[in-house]
Amino acid sequence: MKKEFVVVGLGRFGGSICRELVEQGADVLAIDQDPERVDEFASIATQAVVADTTDEQALVSLGIRNFEHVIVAIGEDIQSSILTTLILKELGVEKITVKAQNDYHAKVLQKIGADQVVHPERDMGIRIANNMISNNILDYLELSEEHSIMEIKANEMLAGHSILDLDIRARYGINIVAIKRGEDVVVSPMAEEPIREGDILIIIGSDADILRFEKKALH
Repeated sequence: MKKEFVVVGLGRFGGSICRELVEQGADVLAIDQDPERVDEFASIATQAVVADTTDEQALVSLGIRNFEHVIVAIGEDIQSSILTTLILKELGVEKITVKAQNDYHAKVLQKIGADQVVHPERDMGIRIANNMISNNILDYLELSEEHSIMEIKANEMLAGHSILDLDIRARYGINIVAIKRGEDVVVSPMAEEPIREGDILIIIGSDADILRFEKKALH
């Protein structure tokens, strides 16, 4: 069975999600109020329609209840985003992911029952800032306000030492959950696993502890 998604709002964020879902083999119903955007995605999405998603009847007529996951990627119009989410929830959609413009918007979305709230611009800004500040931090994924997963490139200071030698968990309060080595990935590496220069360490922990490790162990 193909997975079925609805993407509401075909701006930069919604459009990129639509394209990626289709590339991954999913069926996607793409919705926007702008006919030009809908035309653009007519040949990409499984179906692309012009509709006002703040109109409950419009959503019912599109059979929105039959889709397992709806992504609300409406851009600047916070009111439309909130109303659309509310209607989707009332119609019994199984999973609703919504793009938030700011923290206030996010709080409202969580209160009305959005299953997942994403901050693409803010999160991308944090990732870019982390990458700019440190040559060692390659990628960053926020888990909560204080905890993250980061990809850190091992330099010559770590090379030749095992995870046990470095005593990373006791000294820094962080865990290496995997090591990327070229095409290979060592998941849950053993304590005796030696680190090589150029290894990409996938680390989980609090932001403060990860940055302390990055400053002390890699400089």
